[in-house]
Amino acid sequence: MILSGPEIQKRRGTDIVIEPFEEKFVNPNSYNLRLDKALKVYTEMPLDMKKDNPAKDLEIGPEGILLQPGTLYLGRTLEYTETRNLVPMLEGRSSVGRLGLFVHVTAGFGDVGFKGFWTLEMHCIHPIRIYAGVPICQIFYHSVEGEIREYTKGKYQANSGIQTSRMWMDFVK
Repeated sequence: MILSGPEIQKRRGTDIVIEPFEEKFVNPNSYNLRLDKALKVYTEMPLDMKKDNPAKDLEIGPEGILLQPGTLYLGRTLEYTETRNLVPMLEGRSSVGRLGLFVHVTAGFGDVGFKGFWTLEMHCIHPIRIYAGVPICQIFYHSVEGEIREYTKGKYQANSGIQTSRMWMDFVK
């Protein structure tokens, strides 16, 4: 089952933490998360799964930033989230998708116990200007059946900013 908007509000402070929280971003069955001003882009091609690929920082100014097709932009949510006893999921907003902007490539699925900011894997099908603070995606929550083992440590747990791929860590023994 997916939690309703009122249920998301009811579970705030227990199973769900969203900081900062604004009631106007509660939807019928999700909560809108906003885009932070920080972005990262990889600087050396080709990317290599076995390496910590270098990336440079970008910042979205008041005039926005123009994204170009063929580039993966890593962003993050303005909001910090924590989820207990539920599976958090992230999806783009339809208004954003209708502009040809995708907010995640494959990482829309969170783990029970995840704590941190969501790294967004943004790419566009044509040039688009984006702005910091815009509601860019929505988080929604699934209930869990069976015994729960929370995600407590891992490559992306308790992050404080944008994280490039840490797949290279899977090759380290």
